[in-house]
Amino acid sequence: MRFIPSPLKSQAMMAACFSVMLLACAEGGPQAPHTEAPSAPAESGEDSALQLPVLPDSLDRGYEKEVHFDNVRQLTYGGDNAEAYWSFDGRSLVFQATNPGWGVECDQIYVMDLSDGTPSSAPPAPVSTGLGRTTCAYFMPGDSTVLYASTHAADTACPEVPRRGPNGEYVWPIYPTYDIYTVGIQGGEPTLFIGGEGYDAEATVSPKGDKVVFTSTRSGDLELYTCDINGSNIQQVTSELGYDGGAFFSPDGQYLVWRASRPAEGEEADAYRKLLSEGLVQPTAMELFVAKVDGSEQRQITNLGGANWAPYFHPDGEHILFSSNHVTGAFPFNIFMTDVNGAEPVQISFDNAFDSFPMFSPDGKRIAFSSNRYNGRTRSTNVFVADWID
Repeated sequence: MRFIPSPLKSQAMMAACFSVMLLACAEGGPQAPHTEAPSAPAESGEDSALQLPVLPDSLDRGYEKEVHFDNVRQLTYGGDNAEAYWSFDGRSLVFQATNPGWGVECDQIYVMDLSDGTPSSAPPAPVSTGLGRTTCAYFMPGDSTVLYASTHAADTACPEVPRRGPNGEYVWPIYPTYDIYTVGIQGGEPTLFIGGEGYDAEATVSPKGDKVVFTSTRSGDLELYTCDINGSNIQQVTSELGYDGGAFFSPDGQYLVWRASRPAEGEEADAYRKLLSEGLVQPTAMELFVAKVDGSEQRQITNLGGANWAPYFHPDGEHILFSSNHVTGAFPFNIFMTDVNGAEPVQISFDNAFDSFPMFSPDGKRIAFSSNRYNGRTRSTNVFVADWID
């Protein structure tokens, strides 16, 4: 599930500025003016095909305070592009996009080959079918296949996105028609991976290539589950009331980090259950949790208030990057870093609207993220990659 914010910062307008892409996605905003980046020689290295092009300094899309980022490169221009996740070999990103200019009215899945340089305004070839709404794509081991969630089997049209909850709440839809599929990176007919009654989505793959974690309503609540890489041996990980989702594995594959709501029994829990019964969840209060893959040693590592989400392990396995609005309660969302014991967060990104979905490359040298920066005051969200400086 993801936010697609506009440049508006008023808390009163917060609901109108977000949409959903990690569980489900809202309509995209106006397309930003296209700015074609010039081509440049590849970086030096043992294998130049694995390197991203170096843009001239004048086109670096970073901010002075972003001391952990170097050589920030913008990879998409216009539309809503997010959840860009690396292939196992570090050559490609798989991401989802809504872009009316591409004839895409709700999210579809694309693979971006980074050895080709910065993409133009023309879209890569789609991996998904173009039918229904898709979300949460991730490479499978070997990088020839991706998995993603889609509603296409139930309805080929884009599902309706609710504007507000029954009492005016800002909400995300939990489409019960989401199932998880696999397909080759050239596209084609997808194969069902995880299905059944209710919502199944938000799948990610262990760096070890042996397990998948996903979120499902099969228990009646939004809980985490794991399975083997072939979809067998499904095991429930979480069981407390509240939304558990957006999970990622630690580098050694032994732990999970995820976002969760924990409504208190009484009015909060009643409101949560009522919204969930209507296929909705309110994501404005989320904190981060970690646990072993089997659900043991579970603990909450943030207590910041606001929406803390999109966590991802640092390559050292001891630190976690995440997106948060805990400083303001509304905009901006920026990327912060804590550790597995919940140390005071350190701010990593400094956009004035929205930065999220940080993910390290397999070698730990680069980071991909999504941002509203430099979007011409539109609602465009784009994919960026930077070199990581510890």
